[in-house]
Amino acid sequence: MKTYTVAILGATGAVGQEMMKILAERDFPVKELHLLASARSAGKFLEWKGKAIEVEEACDEAFAGIDIVLGAAENDIAKKFAPAIVKAGAVFVDNSSAFRLEPDVPLIVPEVNPEDAKTHKGIISNPNCSTIIAVTAVNALNALSPIRSMVASTYQAVSGAGAGGPLELAQQVEALREGKPAEAKVFAYQIAYNLIPQIGGGQYEGYTSEEMKMQNEGRKIMHLPELRVNCTCVRVPVVRSHSISVTLRFEEPVSVEDARRVIAAAPGCRLVDDLDNKQYPMPLDTSDQDIVFVGRIRPDLTDDKGLTLWCCGDQVRKGAATNTVQIAELLLEK
Repeated sequence: MKTYTVAILGATGAVGQEMMKILAERDFPVKELHLLASARSAGKFLEWKGKAIEVEEACDEAFAGIDIVLGAAENDIAKKFAPAIVKAGAVFVDNSSAFRLEPDVPLIVPEVNPEDAKTHKGIISNPNCSTIIAVTAVNALNALSPIRSMVASTYQAVSGAGAGGPLELAQQVEALREGKPAEAKVFAYQIAYNLIPQIGGGQYEGYTSEEMKMQNEGRKIMHLPELRVNCTCVRVPVVRSHSISVTLRFEEPVSVEDARRVIAAAPGCRLVDDLDNKQYPMPLDTSDQDIVFVGRIRPDLTDDKGLTLWCCGDQVRKGAATNTVQIAELLLEK
């Protein structure tokens, strides 16, 4: 098999570190791995597959000779270096939201729309973590009957806010145990023993930027331009793995039995749906792996053409790093 020179932009962050791990796990055909980060991280060494690799400063010249760049940096960094990446002849698979809604940039979940990757012009976007988990869970149902609308509530783990999220949760729990005040820095409010019903800034009619991603990105990924999504995003005191409650309305009725059948066979999904035996998706079971667990499938009691389900997935892996590497695998010459 052909091997590729790969760079990770933002290699020292949580998602960049996970990308390194997943490249090794999936035996991606790497000829050389370049780790790119800010000037303050340049010169450090990170271990990959038993050898130490020096972190290089991200600059336009760093992309010469690179085949694939995996983006694990913020929007401003992605926008800054995208022209140089494309000019160098590399393909930029970007985890930021910088290019997701650009009409000429494919937005890919490999289990849902892998064929869209063929249309890239040097940049491919990785969707939002909750969007990835939700569309992986429901896409097979769309084949039974087109989805008209979704009502979603996300229960998003603190690690979705970066490496500081779990640390702040642990510090707050310890402080409260000792009778001290819980200090909030990463989050606007105390997250220990609390829920915060805002992720992202205000964007449209009282909905946040995070909430609008489910509709805007879901339309593009599933090729449903008229899809309407009502989403509420909530930060919860869970370390890892996002959970999502979804109610779907279809053009035609879809039975619970058919829904269970197609989800059980859907790529990237695992059916965990036995209420009597207390079997359902939970964050603890879905952390540090790449499958989206789906369960609690039941009729929507407000609409004869509706179904409700519950899904969980690891937002650091399938919601970010793994999905990005899977997209890169679509680029490999077989």
